[in-house]
Amino acid sequence: MPKSPNISVQDQILSLTTILDEVGAYIYTKDLDGCYTYANSYVLKLFGTRLEDTIGKKDNDFFDLKRSNQLRAHDIRVIEHGETIEKEEINFIKATGEKRIYWTVKKPIRNTQGQIIGMCGISTDITERKQIEQQLAKQNQLLETILNNVDAFIYMKDSNRHFHYVNQKTADLFNHPVDAIIGKRDIEVLPEEFANHLWTMDEKVFSSGVIHSGEESFEDTDGNLRHYWTVKVPYNLDESISTLVGFSTDITELHELKEQLRHQSNTCSLTNLYNRRYFFNELEREISRANRQNGTLSLLVIDVDHFKTINDELGHPTGDKVLQIISDILATSVREIDTLARVGGEEFSVILPNTNLKEGLILAERIRNQIHTHPLPDEMNFKTPLSISIGIAEYNQSQHTLETLYAMADNMLYKAKQSGRNQVCHP
Repeated sequence: MPKSPNISVQDQILSLTTILDEVGAYIYTKDLDGCYTYANSYVLKLFGTRLEDTIGKKDNDFFDLKRSNQLRAHDIRVIEHGETIEKEEINFIKATGEKRIYWTVKKPIRNTQGQIIGMCGISTDITERKQIEQQLAKQNQLLETILNNVDAFIYMKDSNRHFHYVNQKTADLFNHPVDAIIGKRDIEVLPEEFANHLWTMDEKVFSSGVIHSGEESFEDTDGNLRHYWTVKVPYNLDESISTLVGFSTDITELHELKEQLRHQSNTCSLTNLYNRRYFFNELEREISRANRQNGTLSLLVIDVDHFKTINDELGHPTGDKVLQIISDILATSVREIDTLARVGGEEFSVILPNTNLKEGLILAERIRNQIHTHPLPDEMNFKTPLSISIGIAEYNQSQHTLETLYAMADNMLYKAKQSGRNQVCHP
């Protein structure tokens, strides 16, 4: 076999020096006095010197040691105590005042007897990386500040129901610290019924891959029903698992206001009974139900006797009080399934589902008698008891529409009025 060519020691040193100059790190050695005994090209470029001008020099020739105090402290631990140091070092270049950050490894150099004769160091410049990390940290801090102070519940979940993020507002709602939520499944930090309720919309997002929004309602820790408008957005955190980001806003006050407006639009403010519009919408629904189920249905139309005289002689405030008294008696007399409304000035109507004419007559007579025998306050100065007239009709699917059913009950009311009032009339 051919022999390898002999490589001189000088060539080996040159080859090693070339390697050290190309490794992409700052490599150097120092003696026990802290004087440089070697520096590769990266170090020389940083110092702006040649090797022969660097050897024998100390760090105070190149660094601002008042601000680079870590540098000398680490060297002492290596040279005097034989430690191996692996740490960040912040150095300030003396010539330019530039701040540089390094990940530095420093080890003692020993002779054959094991005695420390110097140290070697390898430093990797991580200044740009640290700047990026600091920028990201500031951005994350800013984002976290925004997310924790925005008036919304914000969270991230994956398709296995694990939370990846919750803002502080969400953590407060769940009554757990943020760290106790991250990484946990929703059913581990929330009541199962609540968690499954939230998961209903989550599943739609994961199955469709599109944004879903809607109202979610549940009880808070005090047992109060809260309403939220939620938007859930699919977001691929990585390719291994699907995630979504949820944004929920408390709309309880808006929901309650809407319910109040709905109630006001359907009720009479004086008597707190349903109004005419709501009554006829409900009558239409009950007639449709009776048609579908072949059920029975009766209708009462009620009018306060001599109401104009009450207003004229005793005044409208007394007339209003009379309407309120009659409304209260009616409200306590009808069933939960019945619909009671004030449909005119002194006129009331009652829808009686699943009730035939005979059963309706019994209820009507009881109501008439309760009102006629109800004691009135002395200050109202009533000389005669209150009385009402009632007309009743039973719905017949083959003969009636909404209009004809109401007209028949109203005709029976007119008949009761013409027959002397304070009575119930039927076909």
